Amino acid sequence: MKQLVCYLTAALPCASFTEELALAMSENGVDSLELGIPFSDPVADGEVIAKANAQVLRQGFALGDVAKIARNVHTHMRLFVMSYANPLYHNDLDSVFSSFARSGISGVIIPDVPFEESAPYKQAAKRHHLSFVPLVAPTTQPKRVKMLTESVDCRAFIYLVAYAGITGAAKNEDLQPLIASIRESSPAPVFVGFGVNAHNARQKAEGADGVIVGSAIVQILLQDSSGSEKIRNICALCKNIKNAINS
Repeated sequence: MKQLVCYLTAALPCASFTEELALAMSENGVDSLELGIPFSDPVADGEVIAKANAQVLRQGFALGDVAKIARNVHTHMRLFVMSYANPLYHNDLDSVFSSFARSGISGVIIPDVPFEESAPYKQAAKRHHLSFVPLVAPTTQPKRVKMLTESVDCRAFIYLVAYAGITGAAKNEDLQPLIASIRESSPAPVFVGFGVNAHNARQKAEGADGVIVGSAIVQILLQDSSGSEKIRNICALCKNIKNAINS
């Protein structure tokens, strides 16, 4: 069974709503959840997630909101934190990662930290039994693929970026050679993200262990509709994608 990993901008529009939505998503095919920590310069993200980040930051986001959400959700699905380096760097890593671990979070994803600068984050994650999820892109050279993936904790996954670009774009790459290369160096599951939606999820999942869906969900969160309608529409989307990747 291929897995569905979904991204939510944490506390959009508030922490309690994120909790309610996450619990509903867990009942509609979502296996793991990325809780995104809002940041003012999300360089890997497109317009949709950048807009969501800005909205949450204007509302007065607190890092502790992530741990609060996780405490009430982690028994229903695996949780990962997706954060840029800056919000973590400006806090004590051990303190932040300890809080994540105590709240039931399984691992961290930091898209703007290159391998050569990742040691402090990896070491802090290891001290607190958190997995460190690497990102691999179609532009990653074979030698670097091996370097990035050979030591991945099998409790985590490898985030395969579907194309060179930002989240939410509609691009296609032949990922099969890259997936085969990753399989040679790591037994960890490979999940494909960036630009995954209901129309292309089955294609994106080919050869992989699952997909990661972010912008398609956040776009619904940004719509001018009631909370109950947003939850209903997101759950329907998740169920459709889970069925598509396993059909």
